[in-house]
Amino acid sequence: MSPRSQWRLPMGTRDTHEPHRVATPLELLFDLCFVVAIALTAQLLHHAVAEGDVLHGIVAYLTVFFSVWWAWMNFTWFASAYDTDDVAYRLTTLVQIAGVLVLAAGVPDAFHGHFGTVTVGYVIMRSALVTQWLRASAGASEGRRTARRMALGVSLCMIGWGLILLAHGTPHLVLFLVMVAAELAVPLWAERTRPTPWHPHHISERYGLLFIIVLGEIVLSTTVAVQAGFVQDRLWWVAASGLVIVFAFWWLYFDHPAHEILVDDRHAFVWGYGHYVVFGAAAAIGAGIAAVVERPDLSGAPVTIPVAILLLALWALHIRPRTWLEPAAAVLVLAGTFAGPSLVVTAVILAVLVAARLLSARVRRP
Repeated sequence: MSPRSQWRLPMGTRDTHEPHRVATPLELLFDLCFVVAIALTAQLLHHAVAEGDVLHGIVAYLTVFFSVWWAWMNFTWFASAYDTDDVAYRLTTLVQIAGVLVLAAGVPDAFHGHFGTVTVGYVIMRSALVTQWLRASAGASEGRRTARRMALGVSLCMIGWGLILLAHGTPHLVLFLVMVAAELAVPLWAERTRPTPWHPHHISERYGLLFIIVLGEIVLSTTVAVQAGFVQDRLWWVAASGLVIVFAFWWLYFDHPAHEILVDDRHAFVWGYGHYVVFGAAAAIGAGIAAVVERPDLSGAPVTIPVAILLLALWALHIRPRTWLEPAAAVLVLAGTFAGPSLVVTAVILAVLVAARLLSARVRRP
């Protein structure tokens, strides 16, 4: 390819059966910037729980985490369809990355109800995304109408988020939920005539990479517990339990190839959107462990509740074939909240669950 042709390739759709399709270095850089936003969001939840401001912390966490997750979603699915990796695409993506960093900088303010900086970051990201969709509409004849609708819908949502900043006297959470519904509705409306293509292996890898990032929050909290263990002996058990928890969820998630679930648009829609619960619960586990390290007198609920939610979400969305092992483990984990060393009990239950999974797979094998 000549240097001149790299500047602007026709933005047609990628082959959905392209062999060896993997995440690009640019996508990995994009994810790296999200590490900051996710870490800040989990850290603020941890402080809210440790300080006893649980209800506000949970509501703020769910709203801010949605903002972070949805920004990642928009880029990931577009890239699966239209990543040409030419200079124009790279530069536009770098603008989106700049928007991610602005969004991350605004996470602490957003946690306390001030979404000004986050909105600015969103506008930077979405302006670049609109440019990408308009370019796709010019280069992909079959998906032109879908691309134009996506550009229009994203633009209208940008205006809506901006108007929230000017609203006075209306509960911010109500307006936020209205805009969430609008954001989720844009792809449904835009793709009524023709769905945007996507690559199953590529999408499953991208989601797996983000899952590793959110598991990193548990690893970080476990490291803090190890440091604190030199002062308080009982925190060694917290550190060991956290390590078993992250190992178990890594095993459960990656033991089941996700691309086998993504057989059509309906399954992909439910699986892709449902991962908001998966990612949010995984990051919340890390926040819960950090809260327990800071306040050893807390119950195990900040950890056991998100662990149970993550088990149920993985069972409903990701794990095949259907068994009742995960729901049973979730019930036992919740019951373990009232046990003495609840984190240890949780770690043991997850280790037994992984062993049971391995045993059942061995039994089914011819």
